[in-house]
This record gives sequence, C-alpha cells and structure tokens, in this order.
Amino acid sequence: MLSFAALTLRLGSTGCRGGRRNLATIVSGNKTSQLVRERLKEDLDKMRGQFPGFRPGLVVLQVGDRDDSNLYISMKLKAAAEIGINASHVRLPKTATEDEVLRRIVEVNENLEVHGLIVQLPLDSINPMDTEKVTNAVAPEKDVDGLTSINAGKLSRGDLGDCFIPCTPKGCMKLISQTGTSVAGKNAVVIGRSKIVGAPMHDLLLWSHATVTTCHSKTTDLAAQVGRADILVVGAGKAEMVKGEWLKEGAVVIDCGINHIPDDSKANGMRVVGDVHYPSAKEKAGFITPVPGGVGPMTVAMLMENTVQSAKRFLKTYQPGKWNISYAKLKPQKPQPRDAAIAHSFTPKSIGRLAREVGLFSEEVEPYGTTRAKVRLEALNRLKTQPNGKYLVVTGITPTPLGEGTTTTTLGLAQALGAHLHVNSFACVRQPSRGSNFGVKGGAVGGGYCQVIPMEEVSLHLTSDTQAVMAASSLVVDTINARVLCESTQSDKVIKNIILLSGYVASEMMAVLALSTSLGDMTRRLARMVVAYSRKGKPVTTEDLGISGVLATLMRDAVKPSLMQTVEGTPVFVHTCPLSDIAQGNSSILADQIALKLVGPEGFVVTEAEGGAELGMEKFFDIKCRSSGLHPDVVVMVASVPALKMHGGGPAVTAGSAMPKEYSAENLTLLENGCNHLKRQLENARAFGLPVVVAINTFSTDTDAELGLVCEQAKLAGALEAVPCSHWAEGGAGAVALGQAVQRAAETPHQINFLYDLEMPIDDKIRVIAKSMYGADDVELLPQAQQKVALFSKQGLGNLPICMAKTHLSLSHDPERKGVPTGFTLPIRDIHANLGAGFLYPLVGTVSTGHHFSLDEVTCQ
Repeated sequence: MLSFAALTLRLGSTGCRGGRRNLATIVSGNKTSQLVRERLKEDLDKMRGQFPGFRPGLVVLQVGDRDDSNLYISMKLKAAAEIGINASHVRLPKTATEDEVLRRIVEVNENLEVHGLIVQLPLDSINPMDTEKVTNAVAPEKDVDGLTSINAGKLSRGDLGDCFIPCTPKGCMKLISQTGTSVAGKNAVVIGRSKIVGAPMHDLLLWSHATVTTCHSKTTDLAAQVGRADILVVGAGKAEMVKGEWLKEGAVVIDCGINHIPDDSKANGMRVVGDVHYPSAKEKAGFITPVPGGVGPMTVAMLMENTVQSAKRFLKTYQPGKWNISYAKLKPQKPQPRDAAIAHSFTPKSIGRLAREVGLFSEEVEPYGTTRAKVRLEALNRLKTQPNGKYLVVTGITPTPLGEGTTTTTLGLAQALGAHLHVNSFACVRQPSRGSNFGVKGGAVGGGYCQVIPMEEVSLHLTSDTQAVMAASSLVVDTINARVLCESTQSDKVIKNIILLSGYVASEMMAVLALSTSLGDMTRRLARMVVAYSRKGKPVTTEDLGISGVLATLMRDAVKPSLMQTVEGTPVFVHTCPLSDIAQGNSSILADQIALKLVGPEGFVVTEAEGGAELGMEKFFDIKCRSSGLHPDVVVMVASVPALKMHGGGPAVTAGSAMPKEYSAENLTLLENGCNHLKRQLENARAFGLPVVVAINTFSTDTDAELGLVCEQAKLAGALEAVPCSHWAEGGAGAVALGQAVQRAAETPHQINFLYDLEMPIDDKIRVIAKSMYGADDVELLPQAQQKVALFSKQGLGNLPICMAKTHLSLSHDPERKGVPTGFTLPIRDIHANLGAGFLYPLVGTVSTGHHFSLDEVTCQ
C-alpha cells in the first residue's frame, strides 16, 4: 500500500524561515489512481480464481465522432485494458436517431457479459436527442457513471451502498480522504450544481456528515462563502474563477475544472488550467489538487472501480450456467379442483420478464399480449456457439381413453428439474389441434398442476400459427381450382394437362413447419411441395404454380416458436401440431434448437413425441432427428396402471365415460398381462440405443402392490429406472424422483441408432418398421402401393425416410386390438410423397389422411 507521503507532494517553503507557512500540499490524482488500479487488479485476480475465465465487461456508447469524446474514451479503454476489464467501444454515426440509440442501450442492458455501460456525452447527432431520456435508459445496475435518476435518487436519500456514485465526485472524496482530513463536522462548500459533479458532490459530503453549502451563478458574495470552507470543491467550468485570497487558511481544495486558456509559450498556444487560480491558491490552501493530474485521473479510476463493483454485485447472484428465474410456489388443494380452476388460480409472469429470465433479449421477442410471445430466429444465430443442453424425449405406451399423460409428464418433469432440482429446464410441446368439435382430448396443454397457462390462450388461437397454415392451404386449393377452371375452358390440346388435387395440403404444411430449421429452409420446403399431378402423372409443386413465395410470406411468423409458461413458471415452447398417425407427431425442430441453446450445457430440454412409442417416438428418431441433427440423451416412457390394465384385457372404455371398477380396484393379474405391452414398447424405445426411464403416472386408485409390479416388470424389460410420479396432483414436486432418475440416466454412455438405413429400398424400410416396432409378421403391399414404390424409386425418392400413417390406438393396424397383437400382416394400401416435409408416408389399413390422387387417374410416362 502506498503511503500518504507517496500520494502527496509538498510544494516547499515560500522562502525565509521567519515564520511564514509552507505552501499547500499537492494531492496527486495520478498516484492515487494508480493505487486504485493496483487494488482493482488484485480484486480481478480473486474473481478469476473463483470464476475461471470471468472478466467484467464495459461498453462505452458514443454518438458521433467528437475529438474530445474520442480522447476521453481512449483513456477509459486504456485503463480498462490495464486492469483486465473487457471494454468495447460502440460508435453510432451522427445520423443515428434517438430510437436507434435507445435500442442499442437495451441490447447492452440485456447482455449478461456486460456489467457497465457508459453513454459518452454530449450526444453528437444531427437528430434531436433527449439526453435525460437516453441516460435514464441505462439499466441502473449497469449505470457505472451513476447518472440515471434512480442512482441519483438513491444517493440523495443516502442509500450509498445500493447505488453507483458518479465517478468525479467519488474520486473527489477519495482525494479528500488521502489528505487525512475528517469530513465529519467540517464546513464544505461546493461551487456548481451540475448533475455530474456539483449535485452528487453535495450529497456525498452531506452523508459524510459535513455542513454543506452549494454555490452557483446566483450566489451573492461568493468570496465570503468560500472563505468559510474547510473543504472546497469547485466544478463551475470557469477558468481560474476562485482566487487564492478567498480561501480559508489551510483549506482542502479540490479543483474539478478543466479549461483551456491562451499561452504563447505552449506549442499549441493553449494551456490547461482549473477553476481555481492555482498560483495564489497554493499560498493559503493546506491541500490542493493540480490541473491536470488531479481529479481527472481519479474520474477514470472510479469508473473502473464502479465497473468492478458492478461485476461483484452480479457475481453474488450469478451461478455459471444458471438462470436467475423465479418459480411459483404451489399449494395443491384436496380434493383437487378442475383443470380450469387450477389454471385460473395462477397469475403468470409477464412474458417480457420470463424472456429475460431465460436469457432472451427484448429484440428477440415479439409479444402477443402479456403472457405469450413469438421468439425470433435471430436468437438462434446469437446463441450458435453456446453448447446444447441435455435432450429428453417423452413418449408412452399406446394411448387409451383412460389416459397415459405424456404431455402432463413432459411439463411435470420440466417443472421438477427447474423449480425443484434447480437446473435450467425448458419444455417443448405441440400446440393443441382443434377441429370443428374441439376434439376428444380437449383444448388444454397438460392437466392438473402441470399445465400451460393461460389455458384459454394456449387452447384457442395462441399466436395464429394454425390459422396461417390454413390460409396457406386455402391458397393452394384456390390456385389449383382456378387453374382447373381456366384449363377446362381451353382447347382439347390443353385440357389433357388438367391438374388433379393430390393431398391433404394443410397436414403437409404443418409437417413442413415442424421440420424446418430456418426461414430459408421452410421456404425451400414449401416450394418443393407436390400439391397436384398432371394427367400424365407429372408432379406439380407450389413453385410450378408460382405461389411458393406467397406461402412463405403467409407463414413467415408461424415458423417462430411461441413462448409460454407452466403454472409453476417453467418456460415452454408451444409450437406446431403435426399428428402422429398421419404425420411425424412432434413439436418443431426450431423450438428444440432454441431451447437447447438457452438452457446451456447443464440444462435440460424436455420434448414430447405424441402417441405410442411405435409411432411418435419412431418418427422422432428416424425423421425429426435426421432433419435436425440433434441426438437425445434419454427416453422417458410414460405408462399408467389403468391403461396397462386395458392393454391386459380390461373392458373397453369410451372417452369421457366413468372408469369401470376393473380399473379402479386392485387386479394384479390384469395388470401383469398389460405389462407385456409395456415390455414391447420398452423394446421399441431401447432399439434406438438410449437409456430409458419409465414414468408411472399415478392415479389415486393405484395400490402399492400395483405400482411395485409395474416397476419390477419395467426393469426386467430393460428400463434403467422406473419411477411412480404424482405430478398431476402435486406439480413438479411430484416428479422430483423422476427428474433425479433422468439426471442419472443422462450421464450413462449412449449412442443413437436409427432403425433403418435411408439407402434401403422403400418396401424394406416399411418392413423393418412393421416388424420391429409393431410386431407384424410381414407387410402386404397392395397393388396401388406396389405401383407407388416403383414410381417413387424411378423418380429418385427411394432414399427418403418413412412416415407410417397408421392408427395410434393399437400396435397393429386394427384400433380394436390392444395389448401386444401377434400373427398379423400389415396391409399397405397406398404410399404418398410429402416432398416438402421430406418423407414418404404409407397408408396402413383404413387410416384416412384426406383425398389423394390415384394412379388410375393418370397415365404414367
């Protein structure tokens, strides 16, 4: 530590020894600031020891290109580099508007790697600028200049430990302390009342227990006021205004002024002086700061100190890789209310707050009201170097009307990981698909204490993605109809080119939306969609019709994932709704990609594969993962005791009817028979090479013996762990054990296996799926399907993946056959090509996907 003697310099005697006093002691800002910088270096070394690789971040924002501003900025950047602060200079042109400046400030405010933001004044723009508005746009916690109204207000109230003190006044207080003078009880005079120096200097001296007088341009008899000052701080901006004879003998004089006056002896003809007449003041002052070399260096040093202080505050709550997110505290009620009552009992966080909590910037979020938002794909570009988190896929046994709860389990697991196990977690689920009668499933996403809120918003229009798909689909149909009408009025030579509608366009568009990896990728996929065939069998694409660009425009917002939250405040992407029986049955690739970046390498993304494992999960791996390049870490298989009893031979149940007593009473025999279905689906899941954890979604009627039997049978069938879960009734707390099991499973060695090689012949790929996933003895390609195999192979489409269009209610093609059907041959009546989505889909049994063309209608050439 430097001594006081090293920080000050005695000017010496005025001459004779006959009792005349020594001249004032110089209080060196250069030496004091050097001491501060050395201490800050030590602090940063300690920070890096605790947080390897961490460096405080500082941004200096400049508008224009003033020479004086450039000089000050270069001094700040140099000092930051010497200390070890990561400082950057952002210069906006003189043509910048106030809105552009404010947007740039918001960007820096939200950047967690920046801890200090300086707006260099003056704002040198040709456009009007509200300096007060601009400076107040800086986040108070990053306002290391201490100029925002919030920091100024805290200082004026004496909350010195909870604000940033402006750098020049703070430096002045350091210099006063170096003189050894106690401020308490002293008469202090401040000349000047600017927001940067005078006003905050008054507050600092006042809260240090001085009696403070602030003088300004309207003060009468300024000399008399100065003459009473034990401590004088001058920041008036007038060269050599204060004369030595005004001073009280032995006063501490801090000169904040920087002025230029003519001096022929200088090379540039100018000399730098302060607001105090130095030659006369040194005769009476006890201590005095020089100009230059006094307050100036201290201002820069205090800026560095404030930046380091900001970084320290940040690190108090910072956990590497962890979000600073708040979760709601659940108080589950007994008996449990209906889902709607539960949803309405929670007030969701504002969507802007949730976005900030998970690391999204304001410019990356497009709010739809206060509780939902679209996330722009620019976020993915910004986060592209961020390592992905752990990737979980939730699937289930073959669905029954009794409920398995894959969506509820997806949300409950995400809540358990985030709110209870304190790791970053994100759920990615499909948007509800509403038909004219709202479907059997209903409108909500999840249920009980594991659902997305607000219920009405997620259940109905959400962010109008489905409406965009339907509008685009209608455009295709209308264009084709117009073309047919036009050609029907032409000559016979032209009539033979009439176009025939070839598919369920909306279904493929939703599949395209879910499989796209960027806006450009979606545009290309839409362009190659085959929506019709000529009489000669030639495929007609949207590009051929000249509408692919319009389709992309209609769906340009639909490609962005929609951000919402669960009842506990866990973030959720709700995006796209392709069905698992006629499409791939998974939420979007883009939602998964963005979520994996946001959670970071230690976080978890929980995504859902709709339907049974033989459908949604198989398509998740063989179609979605092939398109995305993402490889999951764990498969979670959801089952329930009542559903397994139905697969074990229990009576049929219709949706919405009361549960028969066979399912509510203990029946280990029926349940054990049903566990054969669970074993079959576990074989399906394990075929892809990943660890599988079974989640038993418990019902109040389940007995310990039944739960124990399912756990035992699941482990015998190869599950890594099997865990009963009560998340429907308890929220994330009811899935903590499942979350812990998943964490353990994610650490086991694993490598993904695809079910088939894309280069295999089309019929062989179909056969592999039918035998290995459904348990079929073989497949039967009916004549129409055989012709399509030949056609698509000839057209070079044989290397596309297969998306089986099959009932989701059975492992077989017969929805009435539960359990583990055997001894059946899978009938393939037709095969169609979704070239936009990028797969072939065989039609199994009687499943319907809409009108498709028949080869009987065309002449293949």
